Amino acid sequence: MHSVVKTWLAFGLAFGLAFGLAFFMTGCGQETVQSKPEIHITGSTMGTYYSIKVADGSVKDAAKLQAEVDVLLERVNDQMSTYRPDSELSRFNQHKDNTPVVVSRDTARVVTEAIHIGRESRGALDVTVGPLVNLWGFGPDAKPTKVPSDELINQTRQKTGLGNLHVIASADADTLQKDISDLYVDLSAIAKGFGVDKVAEYLESLGSRNYLVEIGGELRINGVNGKGHPWRVAIEKPTANAGSVQEVILPGDNGVATSGEYRNYFEMDGKRFSHTIDPVTGKPIAHRMVSVTVIHPSCMTADGLATVFMVLGPQKSLAYAKERGIAIFIITKTDDGFEEAYSDAFKPFLVKK
Repeated sequence: MHSVVKTWLAFGLAFGLAFGLAFFMTGCGQETVQSKPEIHITGSTMGTYYSIKVADGSVKDAAKLQAEVDVLLERVNDQMSTYRPDSELSRFNQHKDNTPVVVSRDTARVVTEAIHIGRESRGALDVTVGPLVNLWGFGPDAKPTKVPSDELINQTRQKTGLGNLHVIASADADTLQKDISDLYVDLSAIAKGFGVDKVAEYLESLGSRNYLVEIGGELRINGVNGKGHPWRVAIEKPTANAGSVQEVILPGDNGVATSGEYRNYFEMDGKRFSHTIDPVTGKPIAHRMVSVTVIHPSCMTADGLATVFMVLGPQKSLAYAKERGIAIFIITKTDDGFEEAYSDAFKPFLVKK
């Protein structure tokens, strides 16, 4: 990728919808060490693109790397896509009783983390919220012609709830289990980050320590680029015009995920409705936070937390992040433009101006 690259991910082709990061690589004011050639591959996955750079000589054959990455990401799709009727997750969603359904260790791992984040955030992340998303017109179904009634919202909420979803792990097999027949699990808020982590883990198994992995704007970064400089990431300003940079960060050896809602919405009767649904109320969020970036060692966890913070809003998000030492950067719409705020844990990653 060059200079500044914006990502608006139509994840609906495979998993869901999310806002991505812009990023670019450059020096950081230090002496250039001996340059190493960067292997750069790009491709398509999960309804978006991937971009991988390896900068330490651990990978010699770009074509072979691409073939292995494609197989790996195709496997993730086969496990967790809700748009493939024969995926593990789709088979579980189609299952109409409470008997356990065998799934791969990877699927169990992602669902387990989703449940953990959901419980920690008191329901701000709920991977069973799909029926409500569809009700408000942000799923594969057509947009509603009127705002759903409170009665219909409450009826739909009866089909959701993390408490109705269980992961049962054993030495023999991992299984998922549901308490209600209509429970529908959508991992779009976390599975893309998991895909990033899987590629990063694969690169490390090859001996790579200097890489950048991106899938549709979610990142895992380690080490330095080919010029020996730490990878830099630009957080895009949330405006209609692409390419404006809000801040530049040096994430270190971490995952980075951004969530935003300022482009995906619908208007009805003069009111704008966000695509982000609060699982607690069953309604679109009403605050003015438009973007949040999370830095965490796991891109999967950063991905899930980004959704949590979009639901919570700026004040609750900053309090939540402070209590747990999470690095977050928030952009809020004001009457005069945009206002940024960040947790103490995020400050060390900001590039000094």
